[in-house]
Amino acid sequence: MESFSLILAIVVVTALAFDFTNGFHDTANAMATTISTGAMKPKVAVAMSAVLNLVGAFLSVEVANTISKGLVDEAGIRPEVIFAALVGAILWNLLTWLVGLPSSSSHALMGGLIGATIASAGVGAVHGDVLVTKVLIPAIAAPLVAGIAAMLATRLTYSLGKKADGEASRKGYRAGQIASAGLVSLAHGTNDAQKTMGIITLALVAGGTLAPDSDPPMWVILSAGIAIALGTYLGGWRIIRTMGKGLTDLQPQQGFAAQTSAATVILASSHLGFSLSTTHSVSGAVMGAGLGRKGGVVRWSTATRMFVAWGLTLPAAALVGALAEYVTGFGAWGTAVVAVFLVASSAAIWKLSRREIVDHTNVNDTDDTEPAGVVTTAMAAVTPPPAGTPAEEPVPSFPAQATAERTASTTTTV
Repeated sequence: MESFSLILAIVVVTALAFDFTNGFHDTANAMATTISTGAMKPKVAVAMSAVLNLVGAFLSVEVANTISKGLVDEAGIRPEVIFAALVGAILWNLLTWLVGLPSSSSHALMGGLIGATIASAGVGAVHGDVLVTKVLIPAIAAPLVAGIAAMLATRLTYSLGKKADGEASRKGYRAGQIASAGLVSLAHGTNDAQKTMGIITLALVAGGTLAPDSDPPMWVILSAGIAIALGTYLGGWRIIRTMGKGLTDLQPQQGFAAQTSAATVILASSHLGFSLSTTHSVSGAVMGAGLGRKGGVVRWSTATRMFVAWGLTLPAAALVGALAEYVTGFGAWGTAVVAVFLVASSAAIWKLSRREIVDHTNVNDTDDTEPAGVVTTAMAAVTPPPAGTPAEEPVPSFPAQATAERTASTTTTV
């Protein structure tokens, strides 16, 4: 194994801590719809997802290479820069987990790395073409592609299942959900676990223990896979609640369509080396599935908060990463100050989370009083009712007048 300096050891440990937060932050991507529709018990679902995340970590290193070789100039990076980047990413992950918003762990990591790199080596050390083609464009395209695919898939499944037995159909789609959830978990391991592999590999190159352009060593792949699997098993129940119940109300057919669409997009991006946000893909697919069912509801107020978090992820993590890099520039004591700040902030966020505990026992409890929103209401108004729905009897516009007429008629009869 490579020789380690103290700062390099700190970076590796911090990177694995980020990977752990990535696991519980993104468990919802694979299992929220499966849990919300009742296809699997919550604890069983996260256990299956954890195992498949670990397996997925071994399937490819293309995304890891994008992070370690493509996004920033290796020559201008010190281990302290990577440590500062991880501080920004971890704190953003924890803050969005606290409020239950499914933001992108991938963009938090890349934002922290970009901010810390600019603070250390200038704007020229960031490869803008890679940032645009392999990060920003996929960030916009992924939720749109996954959402449209899930909407069309949902409509197709309902159209094909019209004549099927209702209960048998639901059981079949629940089984399909389990399979598709497993596919999303596998895809998540191939994409998100690799980001930590890439950041550790970049640190090893910066610390002089690996040659430039090296692939991740096996111990890096194994440790990153284990860290994200452990985080996944922890649950991340707050974001699971938002993804499974807060955005829309899903039936098994919709859950199956959403997960299959998202998994396809994520696996394709991993193969191409795109550092895709699995959160964006799955969230887009869930909303698409919500719109694909007649009478389906998308809670746009929740979606809007989520979109705002997406837009803030890169700049917020970059700002924290840049500030952390500035402090580490003062030497060993600066690095120690940043480390203490990270630990203290993480402990404070965890303590705040204990005020309202969300776990596997109440993850499906939601407040359904939120209005559907203008867009969904308008779509529902022009959507014809399902066949066989009895027409409602007209209600008198003036109840008092109708009551008086009935009273007069009764009096006359008597």
